[in-house]
Amino acid sequence: MKIPPGLQALIDDGIIDRVVRPLKSGKEAAVYVVGAGEDIRCAKVYKDMAQRSFQQRVQYQEGRKVRGSREARAIGKATKYGRKQQEIAWKNTEVDALYQLIDAGVRVPRPYGYFHGVLVMELVTDADGYSAPRLGEVELSAATARDYHAFLMRQVVRMLMVGLIHGDLSPYNVLVGEDGPVIIDLPQVVSASGNNAARTMLQRDVNNLTAFLGRFAPELFDTWYAEEIWALFESGELRVDSELSGLFEHDQREVDLDGVRAAINDAREEALIRQQGREAAAEADSY
Repeated sequence: MKIPPGLQALIDDGIIDRVVRPLKSGKEAAVYVVGAGEDIRCAKVYKDMAQRSFQQRVQYQEGRKVRGSREARAIGKATKYGRKQQEIAWKNTEVDALYQLIDAGVRVPRPYGYFHGVLVMELVTDADGYSAPRLGEVELSAATARDYHAFLMRQVVRMLMVGLIHGDLSPYNVLVGEDGPVIIDLPQVVSASGNNAARTMLQRDVNNLTAFLGRFAPELFDTWYAEEIWALFESGELRVDSELSGLFEHDQREVDLDGVRAAINDAREEALIRQQGREAAAEADSY
């Protein structure tokens, strides 16, 4: 196939030696299957700011650390240089998060490096060696849905233990690899302690997963993992091996339970809308 412009520099530098095929194209980036000798990997080519449609970026960036004071001032003033630095920081966030989460035992694709604005990482495959499907594309038994849900709650905890929240976690940002779920797409990762919307984003992440997996195991709809996990985190009692039950005693004076349940229903609808949008984009890409 014709070499995409974003990957030519990697071929010139010998980082990869061929582009096998496109894997997917989304609002933030285009991903390609690439080869490096006998190894098959994937390369994520981030789209330019003008090409992307991700809107609520400011909300996600709250609480993130900027590496230099000059860059921080420029970003704050929204100068041309500041916008460029903000763009660089947005891309670097995913790279940094992957390395941090690998060290924390979170199941994410293993990164192999960041070159010329392109992230090269592990290609997640299924048991037959094919590119792994997204969780939202597979049918599950009730037992498997429960197992995946329990596993993903543990991943959410591990992320939170290093101060991170995915921020856009859904069945379409989880791949079903040979050994189970793998979390992907992290440029919008949120600081748990520095972002005022952290609790809301954690709840949305968990509710998105529960809304999907509850289709196969309806008893999951009666769980409150996000509230339980956040309460343990807020009190300083959350541990990697904390026992989670999905039970949570709400303060009836402060919490609108109907509102919380409505949020789960909203998450379910949001997941459906995202699925329809992705299907429409995939159909458009095929022409």
